[in-house]
Amino acid sequence: MTDAQFFPYALDRRWQPLFTVLKVGSDDGVTIREDGMLVARYGWWTVKTPLDNVHGSTITGPHRWYTAVGLRLSAADSGLTFGTNHERGVCIDFVDPIPRVIGFENHAALWVSGADPEGLHAALG
Repeated sequence: MTDAQFFPYALDRRWQPLFTVLKVGSDDGVTIREDGMLVARYGWWTVKTPLDNVHGSTITGPHRWYTAVGLRLSAADSGLTFGTNHERGVCIDFVDPIPRVIGFENHAALWVSGADPEGLHAALG
């Protein structure tokens, strides 16, 4: 890979007051860096892990807004959500859980609501 790939979030402007508080904006999203790192930024919060730690990804959606918008934990497992809309997103599963961002456990997966779910899914292999 010669260049970093950036996949911005699809911001649903109905949630702009929430995004303002969380400092989420158009420069946030998922970056696959040329050094082999995956970096997901969501306002104040950042997740970094080697691409070798990505087990796979799945395109999902639509979801209920209250399960997909905001910074949240999955009710079913230790997954983390960086959500900006409820329509579609990519669930990124990890080989080894990433260090916890919120909650009490490390995160086995990260769901992001990117503007190009197919592109991110393909880039993750």
